[in-house]
Amino acid sequence: MINYNGEIQQTSPALSAKNRGFLYGDGVFDIVKYVEGSLFFWEEHYLRLMATMRIARMEIPANFTMEFLEAEIKKTIQANALSAKPVLVRTIITRREGGGYTPQSAEVNYCMDIEGITTPFYQNLRIGYEVELFKDYYTQADLLSTLLTTNQLLKIIGSVFAQENDYQNCILMNTQKNVVSFLDGNLFLVFGNQVVTPPLSEGAPNGITRKKLIEAIGKADGFTIEERPVSPFELQKADELFLTNTRQGIQSVSKYRKKEYANVVATQLLGKLNTAVHLG
Repeated sequence: MINYNGEIQQTSPALSAKNRGFLYGDGVFDIVKYVEGSLFFWEEHYLRLMATMRIARMEIPANFTMEFLEAEIKKTIQANALSAKPVLVRTIITRREGGGYTPQSAEVNYCMDIEGITTPFYQNLRIGYEVELFKDYYTQADLLSTLLTTNQLLKIIGSVFAQENDYQNCILMNTQKNVVSFLDGNLFLVFGNQVVTPPLSEGAPNGITRKKLIEAIGKADGFTIEERPVSPFELQKADELFLTNTRQGIQSVSKYRKKEYANVVATQLLGKLNTAVHLG
């Protein structure tokens, strides 16, 4: 069951041919993890969603408080009888119908959908995880590239490329030919005890897991964190590569081209990330 504008519905509502998310990708979204009554890093997710709506020049309804949306999310989880299970909740907000590229209304619709998952806390799965550069198209080094919107064609094309070539993921580059992210998460490189990640100014996604991990590394003894542009030539010089996102937490890369990687530091940092979740 889904939550559409506050109403629990057995099936997804019929999508109008004039839905602006469908016609123009005129929508934003957020994915948050729920475990045992808690939404992981909910305040950060909420603030990011509101900021994304403002940047998209959407009207934020007066009732869209952090408490209201949390209650709507938990209502949706309860309606699916999943309150005792770990789940991912996707909230999609689209501008209401009308107009062409110029909308007739700034008002919005919202929809919440649930996906059950198997593990309550983050794991760094020890699996073969081979990646490659995706060079057919580039992301922009600007603010829009950092946002979660319903227009994700670049990442869809990249995912098809990865699937066709038996890669588990691809690394995206920006128009300055620097690497910025994975298809579905932020990119981190490890050089000894130094951890490096591309900054948002390079077009890296504004990931909540990225933000919390940077904070955790900054407080940890034995590691340093640096946000800076990263050349693709540095990928094979790194001791480790890993991605971060809400779904997986941390996932280590096992191979890029001829280079095989360890996952020692990523595993240590995973413990710090799970501690941050526990502390709220």
